[in-house]
Amino acid sequence: MQTPNPHSGGVKRVHSRPSLLAHWFPAPLSLYPRSAGVDISDASVKWLVLGGATEREKILSFGEELLPGGAVVDGVVQDVPVLAAVLREIKKKLGVSCAHAALPEEAAYVFGMHVPESSDRKNVLSMIEFELEGRVPIPPAGAVFDYDVITKRGGGAGDEIGVSVFPRELAESYTEAFHEAGIQLLSLEVEARSIARAVTVASEEEDSTTLIVDFGRTRTGFSVVKRGIPIFTSTVGVGGLNMTNALVKKLSLSVEAAEKFKNEEGLLMVSGDGEKSPGAEILLGTASALADEVVKHFHFWDTRRNEQGERLTPVARVLLVGGSANLKGLTDYIATRVQAPALHPNVWGRVCSFNEYIPPIDRPTSMQYATAVGLALRGV
Repeated sequence: MQTPNPHSGGVKRVHSRPSLLAHWFPAPLSLYPRSAGVDISDASVKWLVLGGATEREKILSFGEELLPGGAVVDGVVQDVPVLAAVLREIKKKLGVSCAHAALPEEAAYVFGMHVPESSDRKNVLSMIEFELEGRVPIPPAGAVFDYDVITKRGGGAGDEIGVSVFPRELAESYTEAFHEAGIQLLSLEVEARSIARAVTVASEEEDSTTLIVDFGRTRTGFSVVKRGIPIFTSTVGVGGLNMTNALVKKLSLSVEAAEKFKNEEGLLMVSGDGEKSPGAEILLGTASALADEVVKHFHFWDTRRNEQGERLTPVARVLLVGGSANLKGLTDYIATRVQAPALHPNVWGRVCSFNEYIPPIDRPTSMQYATAVGLALRGV
C-alpha cells in the first residue's frame, strides 16, 4: 500500500506528511525516484539500495543498524523518536532519500477473496471494506488495507485478489518515524509480499502455491503465497535465539561459537569423529517445534478444497529464509517432515545473474535480507 490514501480503502491523508504519495493516483513505476528497501524488525533496521533502470543489478548500498531495546516490540513501534533517530543515521548511508518499507506480519490480517471480473479499484475497495467485519477484528475506520490481483479469470469466474489489512495506528507510527527522519516513504506492504517478490520468479508462480518460512531470531513468520501474492500469514514465537541460548548454557559455548556450530554442524547427529553430537540433540527440540508448525501449515493448505469439493492448488514447496534458516540440515529435516521440497531460495533471482554480477552479500547473510531486497525491487 502506498501512503497515504484519502479514500476509504487505505491510509487516510496525513496533512503533516505532504511528501507521501496517494495510492489513488499512483505514479508510474518509471517515475519513481531511486529508493531503498528498509526492513524494520524488533532488533535492527536493514536496508538495501539497487541501481536505477540501467544498473538495477548492482547493489549501491546495504547495511544493518541495531535498534535500542524496546523501540519496536513485536513489530509495533513503541518509541517513534528513537526509531526516527536510527532512520536518520541510516539516511546518511543510503545515498537516496526515498524508501519502501514493510509492516510486520504479527499485526497483519491477510486473506484471499474473489471479486467480479473487470471491477474497478473503487468498487474492489468497497467490496473489501464490506468483508472486513466478518474477517478481521478491526473496524473499517481503524484499518488500512490494500490488495493485489492474483489471477484474472474470464467466463464469470471473477478475479482472485490477495488482501492485506493493518491497524491504522500502526501504519501511521511507521510513516511518522520516516517523516521525522527526513526519508520520503513511498509505500508500505506486508513483509510476506516483499519476501515473495524477491524469492519467486515468473516461471515458478504459474499455478503454484508456496509456503514461505521466515525463521528469525525470536519468531517465525509463515506465509502462503500464490503467484507471488500472500493469501495467508501467521507468526509463532519460535526463533533461532532459543537454539543459541541453549548451546551457550548447556555446552558452555560463547555466542559466536554457538552461532558457528548452528551453521556448520547444526542438526548433523554424528560429528566428524563418529560420535553422537550433543549439540544436535540440543538443537533438535527447537527444530522439531518449528517443523511441527511447518507441517501444520503445509498440510492445511495442501489439502484444501473448494465448495464443490475440488482440491485447490496444492503447495508445491517450502522456502526457508531469515537469519536462523542457515541452521545446517534444516532444509533436509523440514523436507522429510512435510514430504515436499524445502530449500533456501536465491534472493537475487530478480536482481541479477551471477554470470554477470556477484552481490557483495554472501548467500547465508542474504537470507536475512530477503525483505529488504523485495522492497528495493519496488523502486527499480
